[in-house]
Amino acid sequence: MSDTPVDTSKRTWLIASGCAGAAGGVAVAVPFVSSFQPSERARAAGAAVEVDISTLQPGEKRTVEWRGKPVWILKRTPEQLKSLEETEPQLVDPNSDRKTYPTPEYAKNRHRSIKPEVFVGVGICTHLGCSPGDKFQTGPQPSLPDDWHGGFLCACHGSTFDLAGRVFKNKPAPDNLEVPPHMYLSDTVLLIGEDKKA
Repeated sequence: MSDTPVDTSKRTWLIASGCAGAAGGVAVAVPFVSSFQPSERARAAGAAVEVDISTLQPGEKRTVEWRGKPVWILKRTPEQLKSLEETEPQLVDPNSDRKTYPTPEYAKNRHRSIKPEVFVGVGICTHLGCSPGDKFQTGPQPSLPDDWHGGFLCACHGSTFDLAGRVFKNKPAPDNLEVPPHMYLSDTVLLIGEDKKA
């Protein structure tokens, strides 16, 4: 045992300064750690988008934004659905087997959608990221074949896509348009960005 007297004032100051240092360290660490969490804006940018399609008429297309991308919702007519079979021999990847832009399993079908009449696709060309335009009118037109069944034309370099977003052969675009994850919350409400119920 040591006979050295204990200086209680020094001990008090050491404890006090140690606590102040720890409190300061926590005060500095909290904002630093919270800076790693995504901002409200970033969370909103990646959030799923709910869309009411109850007023969408056959032959009409609506565009919404998801993750900064234009997402098309097209309600196809019976004639437009029939054209999907007729164009298959002219397509690069009619069954959506390519993996560059993987197609969700529930959209790996001729119409590339959950409900045959409603197509949901990202409106960005797989060539250089341009946004193709609507070319729903059938028949001969400038920059399109004489047997055109309707679809989309990327005017930048001439890539053409059918009404399911599948790219035609001998075009610059290497792949079909992306089908984003999506699901139906009801018969008329789509959720784009999620495909599983939480």
